[in-house]
Amino acid sequence: MNIHDLFSLKNRVAVVSAGARNFGFHFAQALAEAGATVHLTSRTLSDATKAAQDLKRETGAEVYGHRVDLGEESSVVDFFREVESRSGRCDVLVNNAGGRPPSPLPVNDYANATERHPLEMWKAVLDAYLTTSFLITKHALPLMKRAGRGSIIFVSSVSGLVGRDRTLYAPFPDQNANCVDYSAAKAGMLGFMQDLAAQVGPRGIRVNAISPGGFERGHPKEFVAEYAKRTMLGRMGEDTIDLKGAVVFLASEASRYVTAHNLVVDGGFVSYR
Repeated sequence: MNIHDLFSLKNRVAVVSAGARNFGFHFAQALAEAGATVHLTSRTLSDATKAAQDLKRETGAEVYGHRVDLGEESSVVDFFREVESRSGRCDVLVNNAGGRPPSPLPVNDYANATERHPLEMWKAVLDAYLTTSFLITKHALPLMKRAGRGSIIFVSSVSGLVGRDRTLYAPFPDQNANCVDYSAAKAGMLGFMQDLAAQVGPRGIRVNAISPGGFERGHPKEFVAEYAKRTMLGRMGEDTIDLKGAVVFLASEASRYVTAHNLVVDGGFVSYR
């Protein structure tokens, strides 16, 4: 098998949760560009439909947008019935969903003081990342087991690996270090990934993670400069480029002997001292 075949996703079916914007959109874009049929989810049908139409127009691939409530098991069950009806299987799952509900407290109140962190927020964030990952993985697995193959990719974070230096954020009131709930959720995804890989490996299913570092997305230029000093490559990640190769690698046969691995894409941030 030559290198082009190893990285090709032609005749593969991929699911990307929260695929209508930000990282999720670029994951879906990369998989479509590599030849996969892509099913992406969003909380709103209009966002999902627009993202799917944009990607189909750009890539020429088959891309479908779905409104799915990833916190409701019945919604996830209905979604995979539709995936199976339209495409017959699920070869790749990218667990990208998450989010933080509105809070009456300023973010800095609970980002920098655990004793002021609302319990409701803690539960909601863990549900948004871990419970959604559990539910969509649970219902993707029967399709993968039936095919005798699959690739599941968790989108974790460097926040699940290291504590955040609050002095980086202190001069920039609009920029906040991640809260403890987010860090706990992202670390939990790595534990889920590792043990799931051991469980389903004999069925031909690989399970890995991508842990992005800081990516530039409209941050103040002074913050970007300070963050860049903390990376080996001297810059933040580029949203539209720097994760696409990682997701195609882990989704494709190029990583056919890689499982239970966390691929850190952070410009050297977590290893720089």
